[in-house]
Amino acid sequence: MGHPALDLSGRVAVVIGGTSGIGRALSLGLADAGADVVPCARTRDAVDATAEEVEARGRQTLRVTADVTDRRSLEEARDDIIDHLGKVDILVNSAGRIKRTPALDLPEEEWSSILDINLTGTLRACQVFAPSMLAQGYGRIVNVASLTSYVAFFEVAAYTASKAGVAGLTKALAIEWGPKGVNVNGIAPGVFRTPLNSKLLDGTERGRELKLRTPLGRFGQVEECVGATVFLSSEGASFINGEIIAVDGGFLASGVNQ
Repeated sequence: MGHPALDLSGRVAVVIGGTSGIGRALSLGLADAGADVVPCARTRDAVDATAEEVEARGRQTLRVTADVTDRRSLEEARDDIIDHLGKVDILVNSAGRIKRTPALDLPEEEWSSILDINLTGTLRACQVFAPSMLAQGYGRIVNVASLTSYVAFFEVAAYTASKAGVAGLTKALAIEWGPKGVNVNGIAPGVFRTPLNSKLLDGTERGRELKLRTPLGRFGQVEECVGATVFLSSEGASFINGEIIAVDGGFLASGVNQ
């Protein structure tokens, strides 16, 4: 039996970008902690597959698609979820895009797209889902920030700016909504192995440097983001607001590692 303050039974969680990578791990981890979970993404097939895994854990879910660049799609998802599941208690914002481009060559369209998804998309989802949480006087919002919320990575200026913005937005919303019962926090994942980046991590100088800079000496597994997210979504974090927990194997703590 787990600690009662970490039990999410009876809670309804929505995970935006919740069908792949870290987002999928968070959807399933919140379900394992007792929550009913709605994983939202743009494609129906991905939503169906993750929703099936939520149901296999004995939790309720709903199959809804949403795109963080489309406010109407978020509003329709919210209305469907509240109609069928009654409420939203937990919102996790995990949708994101990264593209490597030297800053001098960065087209404004690429800059705008990355900021629109990563930063403005987080704001949109918060604006759409927070009113029902504020009305019930209870909510937990967990934004997925990044190491680049704090330090820059080479040739990803747009992503770095967007994730620094997510950290600032998290704090700004925390001081507005925390007094009304909605705690807003974040996690800053370190370097995690996913199908999209395994070639980069294993076969390049950049990958070797990332591992060298991580004191645990390895890359993370996406499931290792679950504990911090469940904690921030729970009663165990009732007095934590405006905080970002690094889940990074010590990367941000490290100066010289040898």
